[in-house]
Amino acid sequence: MKRIGLFGGTFDPPHHGHVHIARAFADELQLESVIFIPAGLPYHKSIYSDTTNAQRLAMVERIMTLDDRFSVSDCDLLRKGPTYTFDTVAQFREVFPQKQLWWLVGMDSLQQLPKWYRYQALLENTNFAIAARGEIGLGAMPQELQEWLPNALAKSRSEIDGNDGGRAYILQAAYLPISSTSIRSHWSRGNHDGVPATVVEYIDQEGLYRA
Repeated sequence: MKRIGLFGGTFDPPHHGHVHIARAFADELQLESVIFIPAGLPYHKSIYSDTTNAQRLAMVERIMTLDDRFSVSDCDLLRKGPTYTFDTVAQFREVFPQKQLWWLVGMDSLQQLPKWYRYQALLENTNFAIAARGEIGLGAMPQELQEWLPNALAKSRSEIDGNDGGRAYILQAAYLPISSTSIRSHWSRGNHDGVPATVVEYIDQEGLYRA
């Protein structure tokens, strides 16, 4: 069974932490590819940035050369109105009907999952790869997910094949303490740590994050 990984985010800017976890995602789940999906207008949070959708997409395209398993989709940028993970996954299900789809989610986002649009259907029809985020642990899991997670982890071990959902896997990769928010705040002071060289080049070319 071929597996496809879906990696959504604002990527403002994309950094080494994104690359690190995407590679771990691909390695640990033996994914055919990891598709980066820059966010459009997420309904559950606001994007406060001066960068345009086109600029965020261009920055993500700059990291595609770092791993031949990486690709990028602009599907959420093209969609009108708020974007929902449920709809994004449904769209990829139509494109890859015979492949197993995995959605990458950080531990912090997982805790917010019960607030997502149609989250119960999403849990049933999507497989989740869970990445560590600092000190956040499974002990803080919302009540709505405490029964789901053990069953989902068990399914990922017992039912390896199949293009249905309902699986979960906890990535073993270490957390890299890099954030786009910190990078933006430090950029004007000449601190470009944590950002791939090709992205640094584009940011300087476009004059981003100077204020």
